[in-house]
Amino acid sequence: MPLTDQPTADVAVEGGIDRRRFLTYLVAAPTLAVAVRYGLGADTAFAAIPGTPEPADFQDLGDILILGAKATESMLIQLEMDAKGNVSCALPREEAGQGITTAVTMLIADELDLPMSKVKVTLADARPELLTGQLTGGSNTIRSVYEPVRMAAATMRGTLLAAAAQQLATQVEGLTALDGVITATDGRTVTYADLSSLAADPALFSGSAQPKAKADLTIVGRPQNRVDARAMVTGAFKYTNDLDPVPGALRAMVRRPPTIRGRVDRILNEAAVRALPGVVDLAIVDLSVGAIGDDPVSPRSTGVAVVAKTFGQALDAKEALEVSWLAGPVDPKETDATLRAKLKGIQLPFLTPVVPLVTQAVEGEFYWHFASHAPLETNTAIADVRADGADIWSGTKVPVVAQQTIENEIGVPTKMHVVQGGGSFGRRLFFDGALEAARISKAVGKPVKVMMTRIDDMRHGRARAASLNHIRMTYAAGNVLSMEQRVASVETDFRHGLGEAITAAGSQLNVPAAAVPVSLGGSASFAQTVFLTTVNSPYRFGVTNQLLNELPTTFNTASWRSVYSASARGCEEIMVDELAKAMGKDPAAFRMEFLTDARQRAVLKKVMDLGQWGRAMPRGTAQGIAFHQEYKSMTACLVEIDATNKLDPRVTRATIAADYGLPINPRGLEAQLLGGLTDAISTTLRAGLHLKDGGFLEGSYSQFHYAKQADSPPKVDIFVFPETTGEPGGAGELGVPAAVGAVANAYARATGTKPRSFPIIFPVDFEPFTTGTGSTRVNPR
Repeated sequence: MPLTDQPTADVAVEGGIDRRRFLTYLVAAPTLAVAVRYGLGADTAFAAIPGTPEPADFQDLGDILILGAKATESMLIQLEMDAKGNVSCALPREEAGQGITTAVTMLIADELDLPMSKVKVTLADARPELLTGQLTGGSNTIRSVYEPVRMAAATMRGTLLAAAAQQLATQVEGLTALDGVITATDGRTVTYADLSSLAADPALFSGSAQPKAKADLTIVGRPQNRVDARAMVTGAFKYTNDLDPVPGALRAMVRRPPTIRGRVDRILNEAAVRALPGVVDLAIVDLSVGAIGDDPVSPRSTGVAVVAKTFGQALDAKEALEVSWLAGPVDPKETDATLRAKLKGIQLPFLTPVVPLVTQAVEGEFYWHFASHAPLETNTAIADVRADGADIWSGTKVPVVAQQTIENEIGVPTKMHVVQGGGSFGRRLFFDGALEAARISKAVGKPVKVMMTRIDDMRHGRARAASLNHIRMTYAAGNVLSMEQRVASVETDFRHGLGEAITAAGSQLNVPAAAVPVSLGGSASFAQTVFLTTVNSPYRFGVTNQLLNELPTTFNTASWRSVYSASARGCEEIMVDELAKAMGKDPAAFRMEFLTDARQRAVLKKVMDLGQWGRAMPRGTAQGIAFHQEYKSMTACLVEIDATNKLDPRVTRATIAADYGLPINPRGLEAQLLGGLTDAISTTLRAGLHLKDGGFLEGSYSQFHYAKQADSPPKVDIFVFPETTGEPGGAGELGVPAAVGAVANAYARATGTKPRSFPIIFPVDFEPFTTGTGSTRVNPR
C-alpha cells in the first residue's frame, strides 16, 4: 500500500530509550491503516558499571538486533481497521509458543480502547524489504516491537478521535473512547466501525499522537490468557500439517542415511518401491542446508524422497527402500569420548595466575552433551513449485532468508508464508523443512506436503552443540579476585540471518574497547560476538573474562534456547556454590553480597523468601539456588530435590522470581519461566543425545528423556515483579540458565557430589531404533 507524505517528526515515547525513534505514516487504503518504522536517531551509551566491564553490560544481542532492524526504511508494524471496527496486524515475527501474538494483541487493544476480541494478530509472510528486521530470536520480539506497536495504535486512536470530532462537530478534547465507541460530552456516540472509512482521510492524520501514560493502561501488565489457548487445547488450531492450501498436494517423506549427512550412492530396489500402493514418484534430492565445513562443489544429495498419496503410504515405501550410501563427513568412529578430547585440545588458557600462599582457587570442568530441540511439531512444510513461481508454507523464524535461499535455488519468484510453529527453542531459526519441500516439489513437478519423522528429527535434525566449560575463580582475604571461564564448543551454525543483523548494526554498536577481552585483539569473531553479547557474569568477581573457542565440525547444529548461557552461566552458578562453600559462606547470602545492584538483590531476596531458603530438609534432599540476568531482565530460581536415590532424582518444588522491567503479560511470562524450568530439569538431569559411531542413538521421546509429568515438581511458585524500569526486557530464554544452576546445585548438596557431566543421569537405557536409519550398506567412497 502506498504511503502519504506526512511522516511525523521524531516522537519521544514515555519510557522509551534514546536509541529508538519512530516515524508514523497514514497508509493509503479504503479504511483506516497506519504504519510505523524505525527512525535513525542518535544513540546514547550505557553508563559503565563497577568492576571489569563486559560487552553485554553495554549492548546485548537484543540491542544488536534492534539496531540491525534500523537499517531498513520499511514499515515494521502496520495496523488496519476493517469496516466492522476490527483491527488486524500481520506481525513480522514467528509465533512458536512464546505468546507474542497475545502480547501484541494486548498492546494494540489497550492503546485503542478495544476489547482484545476485536484485535487479530496474524503472522506476516516474508517481507524482503525488512532485511534483517523479520528475524525472531535473541528474546527480541517484544523488545523490538513494543514502541512501534504502541505508536501505530496511538496514531490510529488519534485519527479516529479526529474523525469523530468532525462527524460530531465537537472538539477532540471532550471525547472519550471505550470498547470501540467514542462518546462526546453530551452523550452522543459514534463507533469505530462508523468511522473506519472517514478516518482514512489524510487530512485528519496529524502524526502527533502519543501513546497512553502507563497509569491509563487497563490491559497491559495484567494477566491474560493466550488468544490461541482454546484452539490449542481443543485441537482446532491449525499447524502446517493441518493446512491444505493447495488441493491435491501429495505427501512426501525422506529416506535418510545411517550417518550424519551421508549421501546417496544409488537406490537398489527402485522398481519394487515404485510399484507399492499409492507411490507416485521417487527422487534423489539435496536435502539439507549445507552444514559448516561443506565443500560447495561436491554433491550433497542426502536422501531419497518418496512421494505418495498419503503419509502412511509414503512411510511404508520409505521403510522399504534399499539404498547404497556414501559416508558423511562426520568421522564414523566419533564418540562422546573422542569429541570431548578434541574440545579439551582447543580450550583457551586462563590469563590470571594463582599465586601460591597468596591466593586460593576453586576450579571445575563441565561437559555438556548434544541436546535435541525436540519440539512437538517435527519439521513440516508445504511447497508448490511451478514454472512461474512458488509458494511455501512452514514455521520459520527467518522467513526473509528462507525465501531468498529457496528462490535462488529453484529459480522462480517465491512467496514464503509463515505458519505458527508447534515449538521451536531455536530449531526454526533454520528452514530445512521448507527447503526440502521446495526441492522435492521441483524435482517431481507437483505440490507436496513434507513431514520429518521423530527419529529423523532427533538424529538428522539440528542439535545444541556439545561443549566443555572450564571455570576458575580465585579469592583471598574474603574477596573474590577473579573469575575466568573458557568454553570450548562444537561450532554452532548461525547461517540463518543473524550475521546479517550484526553486520547491519555494526557501526552503531556502542561497546567500549575496554570491554572486549585483550586476547581477542579488540576484534571479536562472529561466534565470540554472540557469546560476549549474551553471556556475562552478574557478580563483582574482580577480573572477569569469559571466552569461547569453537571446533569446526560437520554436525548439524543450531542455537538452543538461551544459546550459550544455559551451559556457560549454569556452570558459573555451580561454581558460585562451590566458591561460597570454600569461603565458608551460605550460597544465597554469598550471592547477595556479590551481586552488583539493588534490582538484582531484590529478585534474589524475593525467591529466598517465597521459597523458604535454608529450611531444614531430610537427608538425601536439598535446596539449590541460582541467579541469571540477560536481555535487560533478571531471574532467580530456588528448587528442592529428592535425590535419596541418586540415579532417580526428582525436583519436588520450585520457586522462581523474575524482573522483566515492564511485564506485558505476566501470565505469559510465568509460562515462559515454567518452560525454562522444564528445559533445565530435562537437560541437567536426563535429556541428551549419545554420540556413537558418528551418529546419535536417540530417536524418540522414550529415549531422549525430556521431563515428563512424573519428573516435574508438584509445587511451583512464580512471582513476576511489577514494572521496575518502564521498558520490557527479553523473556524467551531467561528462565533456563538459573534453573540449570539451581537444579545442579540442589543435586550436589543432596548427594554430596560435584556434577561435572550433563545430563547427570545418562545411561543408554534403551535399544536404539533400527527403523529409519537408512539400510543396506555404507560405501566409504
